[in-house]
Amino acid sequence: MTQAGPSFPGAGALRETGRMFALGLDTTRAVFKRPFQVREFIQQCWFIASVTILPTALVAIPFGAVIALQLGSLTRQLGAQSFTGAASVLAVIQQASPIVTALLIAGAGGSAICADLGSRKIRDEIDAMEVLGVSPIQRLVVPRVLAAMLVALLLNGMVSVVGVLGGYFFNVILQDGTPGAYLASFSALAQLPDLWISELKAVIFGFIAGIVAAYRGLNPKGGPKGVGDAVNQAVVITFLLLFFVNFVLTTLYLQLVPAKGM
Repeated sequence: MTQAGPSFPGAGALRETGRMFALGLDTTRAVFKRPFQVREFIQQCWFIASVTILPTALVAIPFGAVIALQLGSLTRQLGAQSFTGAASVLAVIQQASPIVTALLIAGAGGSAICADLGSRKIRDEIDAMEVLGVSPIQRLVVPRVLAAMLVALLLNGMVSVVGVLGGYFFNVILQDGTPGAYLASFSALAQLPDLWISELKAVIFGFIAGIVAAYRGLNPKGGPKGVGDAVNQAVVITFLLLFFVNFVLTTLYLQLVPAKGM
């Protein structure tokens, strides 16, 4: 007589985490397989970009403004107004820009990916593809994940520019900052690796958003209502993972890349 293996709280969450990690590995391997779905990739890039460009730009402006105003007030109290520009740029490029990009990719693009794959799953389209010998991962998941990564990379550059310009405007106009000092301080603290880590974060965050959305979309529970629940879960899970991964990447960057002037 066999006995069931011991269960413990959190076993289901561990299984889900393992399956999602396995989907990420399968997707990575499938990227290098042929044929590559070029048309699907281009369509997904256009769709994700179309639903995220305007909201991302609108969110980037107040982000840059808040950072510039807060840092401007702090540097004025410390008597270091000349470093306001450099501090604002570092905060926008290293932290705010990839986070804003990832949140919009997950909230707009990721939810659409999850809903699309979930509706295909409950209509048995995914099972039909597997019966016909077509890999759903290579046919559907890979183009969507790569599209999320590419759009996140491009949007991150746009958010960086918009955030820096917004910070410059609000610092100079509202806090009577000096335009020359704001611009000249860029080279005092900022360096090229700051932009590299920002773009790397954006790519990784786009991958995470695409994988989480695809996994929840391929595993809905409870029919149409389960698809809606899966979309909500995908967004929440992505947000939690983004902040954790951002903490890890930032810690590694600050440990491995010396600050300028040190």
